[in-house]
Amino acid sequence: MTTGLDGASPAAIATGVERDGERGPATARDRAKADRRAALLRAAAELFAERGFARVSIDELGAAAGVSGPAVYRHFASKQAVLAALLIDASEGLLTGGRAVVEAEPDAAAALARLVAFHVDFALANADVIRVQDHDLDSLTDDGRHAVRALQREYVELWVDVLARVRPGEPRDALRTRAHATFGLINSTPHSSRAGARAARSILESMALAALTS
Repeated sequence: MTTGLDGASPAAIATGVERDGERGPATARDRAKADRRAALLRAAAELFAERGFARVSIDELGAAAGVSGPAVYRHFASKQAVLAALLIDASEGLLTGGRAVVEAEPDAAAALARLVAFHVDFALANADVIRVQDHDLDSLTDDGRHAVRALQREYVELWVDVLARVRPGEPRDALRTRAHATFGLINSTPHSSRAGARAARSILESMALAALTS
């Protein structure tokens, strides 16, 4: 990951937090802090998805995670920083996981199938985050939006690189359109997951692969 001039990552700048892993080996205190941070982000995903970012207070967010409202500021500089961390963590997770899939599978067609399965798994497990991204991305600061968009562009290009091997000769703009359309299909999980995770996974994977390779 690239860093700013002061050595902080773009994600840390955008969210107003420093990741424990960026400071060295984790201690028990670091792990407890990381667990509390994760609990706050889970609560934020649920509350923001249900009510919208603007309608959730810091006190409500803290209460949902089992802490007082002011205690939230031990982990995040502001409510916007919570939103930024939620969306940046999701985008970093997609990019890191996608890269691992591609690096582990030299065959292009198999890599594409595994990317689809990976993204479907992510979408089914993170329907609330997808809803928050759809509704509240514009509530981020400029730095936060830039960090999210930069990570997402890298993730798209990862797919485009694999698609270029599966569909040689097709322009990258067309491949990029295929990738974006596939994300739209898979990210329908706030609605499609109502059919049940197993049924939704099978339907989404088969439809996504058909759209990418037709």
